[in-house]
Amino acid sequence: MRLGVIDVGSNTVHLLVVDAYHPGAHPMPDYSHSTVLRLAEQLTPAGDISPRGADRLSRVITSCVEVAEERGVSQLMGFATSAIREAGNTEEVLGQVKEASGVDLEVLDGDDEARVTFLAARRWFGWSAGRLLLMDVGGGSLELAAGLDELPDVAVSLPLGAGRLTRELDGDPPGSRGVKELRKRVRAEIATVQPRLARGGERDLAVGTSKTIRSLARACGAAPRAEGPYVRRTLTHADLSALVQRLATMPAAERAALPGVSAGRAPQLLAGAVVVEAAMDLFGVGSLAVCPWALREGLILRFLDAMTGRHQP
Repeated sequence: MRLGVIDVGSNTVHLLVVDAYHPGAHPMPDYSHSTVLRLAEQLTPAGDISPRGADRLSRVITSCVEVAEERGVSQLMGFATSAIREAGNTEEVLGQVKEASGVDLEVLDGDDEARVTFLAARRWFGWSAGRLLLMDVGGGSLELAAGLDELPDVAVSLPLGAGRLTRELDGDPPGSRGVKELRKRVRAEIATVQPRLARGGERDLAVGTSKTIRSLARACGAAPRAEGPYVRRTLTHADLSALVQRLATMPAAERAALPGVSAGRAPQLLAGAVVVEAAMDLFGVGSLAVCPWALREGLILRFLDAMTGRHQP
């Protein structure tokens, strides 16, 4: 079976196509493509997605459908996260997308986003990894989850996405005062949920997912993507803290020259680094194991589980 997932995030629309040959099989990637849309920046003063933003989204989703059909996808799913779920005109945008493309986007709430991403990390690292603590930094939100099973004991979402916070920083690069204020606010917000995530017991492994964390790890010396998904990649707190200091003094153009950092990702890399550093500090994490699977893979796993009756999250 060839499955496709369209993931509408705050920054990008991503199409992932995988093959799952039989129940319980490892989903094998066939095709992946992303379009930078920056939907979170397409908002009116009232908090609605603008007509231009909705039109662009509809065209991109329609293009994803066409590509999926060309790749032989038999089942295509569409999901949207913080940018659409927080808009004032969510239903209107969803209706326009469905009319243009035929795709009925499912809007995930933040906690569900964290749970599905946790499922992907658990399947990747397996039961032998023990109790997991998950961190995932998207464009609009930070997802945190912890647990011993395939579904976490605790899953939370905070409005601390890299794109969202970047819009709060002035200047390129921003001044030290702005970075200091951002760090203070981020830590205060993460601290409000820290006791809940620590309640279940000591973690055995801290895991980081998302493009932001992968980019930070690569900038700190982790193996490049070309070496494949099975190479062990980590992001240490010491390396990240040193990188944050460097990023704070670098304009976006210079950040884009770092290993693993694209021009589109470079402007928000500093804010993302501040969030990850704060979370690692507050949870006492010295090193994050970087997971190549995240939300999209988790959605595919959840779909396959539902087909086989394995479990219903």
